[in-house]
Amino acid sequence: MKTLTRRTFLHASALSTAAVLGGPSLAVHAATPPKARVVVVGGGYGGAIAAKYLRMSDPDIRVTLIEKDSAYVSCPLSNEVLGGERDLASLTFDYRGLTRRGIAVMQDTVIEIDPAQHVVKGAGGNRYNYDKLIVSPGVDYDWAAIEGMSEAVAERIPHAWKAGKQTQILRRQLEAMEDGGVFYIVAPPNPFRCPPGPYERAAQVAHYFSTHKSKSKIVILDAKDAFSKQGLFQAGWQEHYGDMIEWVSGAQGGIIEAIDPETRTLMGSFEEFRGDVINLIPHQKAGALAQTAGLANESGWCPVDQRTFESSIHKDIHVIGDACIAGAMPKSGYSANSQGKVCAAAVVAAINGDAPPAPSYVNTCYSIIAPEHGISVAGVYRLDDGRIVDIPGAGGVSPADADARTRALEQQFALDWFRNITSDMFT
Repeated sequence: MKTLTRRTFLHASALSTAAVLGGPSLAVHAATPPKARVVVVGGGYGGAIAAKYLRMSDPDIRVTLIEKDSAYVSCPLSNEVLGGERDLASLTFDYRGLTRRGIAVMQDTVIEIDPAQHVVKGAGGNRYNYDKLIVSPGVDYDWAAIEGMSEAVAERIPHAWKAGKQTQILRRQLEAMEDGGVFYIVAPPNPFRCPPGPYERAAQVAHYFSTHKSKSKIVILDAKDAFSKQGLFQAGWQEHYGDMIEWVSGAQGGIIEAIDPETRTLMGSFEEFRGDVINLIPHQKAGALAQTAGLANESGWCPVDQRTFESSIHKDIHVIGDACIAGAMPKSGYSANSQGKVCAAAVVAAINGDAPPAPSYVNTCYSIIAPEHGISVAGVYRLDDGRIVDIPGAGGVSPADADARTRALEQQFALDWFRNITSDMFT
């Protein structure tokens, strides 16, 4: 029998630990010093894709993905849960595909980033050393912007702007609402995650109401005087749901200043509104980690070098996705995906002593108004004098005069887009 020495015991322990975290490929990392250590925080549309493309681009880089949840629930298409067209299980993905690629996926909550020491600290006491750090913290909510609103109140007046429990709360409230009730959606000011989201949500809920609560009404109280794909949405609402959906702009009194959650009353700049169900989407800012780590500026968002997404505040930390200031790019899942790939390429280049490659950025956002009725907006962007700008004529919205076949194809494209992008993220 082979003698178990201290050296062989320590080596075997390292291999076992690596196998638990991410499979046999990480065991090689345990025995072979990596070229560099890159930590990615946040396993959504930006972080998951950045981790994958880092690993694909240079297998000699040790990539660790830290995510507080064991599975990811997609916000894109979660409005279909409210409309009764799908369930949350169809939007839920685990990280096994990334571990099979040799990425160490750690379920942990990051509580601190030490940019001087290049260390990320987890809630359980774990410390993650990095040479480069990519942070994709998403958005947080400015609860103080509307008097009477808070994180606790959101358990009764849900925002449903993070898919999962909040989506289920709002769905149950809509199911319990009596026919003839009024559902209020409070849309936030720009910038916020998924600019077309509140208006697609109105359409999806109207789809549910049209077959289950046909006497009910939906009112969107908006802090803005215009919104993404407005003409296409309003035409689609009218075509499928008649006068069920009403939009009140900021200038018409749609700005909400306070809420009384006990009576479900919204206090606007001109009048008060009492709803049977209220979906108040709060004002937004960069995610909590970005705030505590000092990555956000006075705007509440994170300034970055828009070529590489390296923080303008802390060296060797890159910020991607909804939290960053990314020029003309909207805050969307596809934008985060595109930024994750650009950032990964820049980080790999920096580690290997090369200049970052010329970036290219894209975004497409589909919205489903009704079964067989989809619309979209697309954008292609380039870097101009350090800022991400639109390429004129390279994007646009669905044609206003499209026929029924085109609308049905766009709805199918929306589903295909979701399958393709989540496959890219998690396999």
